[in-house]
Amino acid sequence: MAYDLEEQEKLDALRDWWAKYGTLIVLLVLAAALSVAGWRGWQWYQGHKASQAMGYFEALEQAAERSDDESLERVRTASQTLRDDFSSSGYTPRGMLLAASALQKNGDTEDAIEQLRWVAEHSTDESLVQLARLRMGGLLLDKGDYDEALDQLDNPPKAFQALYADRRGDIFFAQGEVDKARDEWQTALDNLGDEPLAQIVQLKLDALNGA
Repeated sequence: MAYDLEEQEKLDALRDWWAKYGTLIVLLVLAAALSVAGWRGWQWYQGHKASQAMGYFEALEQAAERSDDESLERVRTASQTLRDDFSSSGYTPRGMLLAASALQKNGDTEDAIEQLRWVAEHSTDESLVQLARLRMGGLLLDKGDYDEALDQLDNPPKAFQALYADRRGDIFFAQGEVDKARDEWQTALDNLGDEPLAQIVQLKLDALNGA
């Protein structure tokens, strides 16, 4: 097919333009396609990981409802897998809290503390971190590790101030430091308002003042 002079000049210009920019355009299109595919692949991977983490969490949850040796071993195994393979999942710190309760209930205080310590050091959910620290303080109190228990209960956020003060009062009382215990319990009481725990703290204060 013959082209007139004007058409030929346009074709030549198009060929020159494509020779200059064609490779770049192909690479840009390919990069865009790979980006979309990569994003979809990442979404699938994240969804798959979340599904796996949920499976281990549910297995841990079911095992935690029982107290036989086999179930406790399943709790430990599921807990370890969550920590090792799904440390960034929201299921993992919640699984650690469940595991700690199951282990504590069955007398394994050391392992329960380690579960809580992991949550306190690795969770990005501040409320779970503070809950883990509070519970860890209680277990350390039971062990008689008073200094470490107090360390765990240092500088609480406002929402946990009353609970931490109550637990610190328990620790000071166990150490025989009655005045410090009274101050902490009074702080807890002042911040609890109408919460049910206020009645328990008041009973502690009444018993202390009557002693």
